[in-house]
Amino acid sequence: MPPARWLVRSSKYVIETPWLRLRSDAVALPNGTVLDEYFVREARGFAIVFALTPERDVILVRQYKHGIGEVVLELPAGAIDPGETPVDCAVRELAEETGYASPHPLELVHTYVTDSTNSDSRFHVYLARDVVLAGAQDLDETEEIDVECVPLATLRAMLADGRFHVGAHVAAAYAALDRLAQL
Repeated sequence: MPPARWLVRSSKYVIETPWLRLRSDAVALPNGTVLDEYFVREARGFAIVFALTPERDVILVRQYKHGIGEVVLELPAGAIDPGETPVDCAVRELAEETGYASPHPLELVHTYVTDSTNSDSRFHVYLARDVVLAGAQDLDETEEIDVECVPLATLRAMLADGRFHVGAHVAAAYAALDRLAQL
C-alpha cells in the first residue's frame, strides 16, 4: 500500500510576487501530527535547452546567480511565462540568452520535478539541433550572460570534474547526452 497523502486543512499565501509565490499550508499527517506552517513554493516551472551546433558544440551560458552569490556555467534556461508553453519558453530563452535558434522543432527530452519536498515546480529539458547564431542577445535587466560553445567531449569532462555543477542543468545535460547516444 502506498504512503498516505497529507490532508491540507488550510492554505494562505505569504508571498505573491512575479518571481516568488510562497504558500503556507496547515497539514495533518497520516500519523495524526499537525503542522501549522508547511511552506510550498509555487511556480510555473522552467525550460532548459541543450543546444547543439552543426559542429556538435554545446551552447552554454555563464552568468551570476544571486541565490548562491556565484558565477555559474549552465545551459540556456528560464522561467515559463504566464500562458506560455514549456517549448515556447525554451525557444524564447535560447534566443534571448544566446542569440541562437534551431531550424528544427525542439525535442522534449524529459520533464523532472525540481524539489518534491517544498515546491510544485517542474523543469522541461529540450534538445535543439543544428542551432546557428540568428541574432543578438535580448537580456533581461537582471542578466549579464557570456555565451560559450564547448565540444561534446569537453562538456562530458566538465560534468565529470565538477566544472558544470548546477543540479538541474547536470540532469538536463546527462538526459540530453543519453538521448543523443540513442540516435
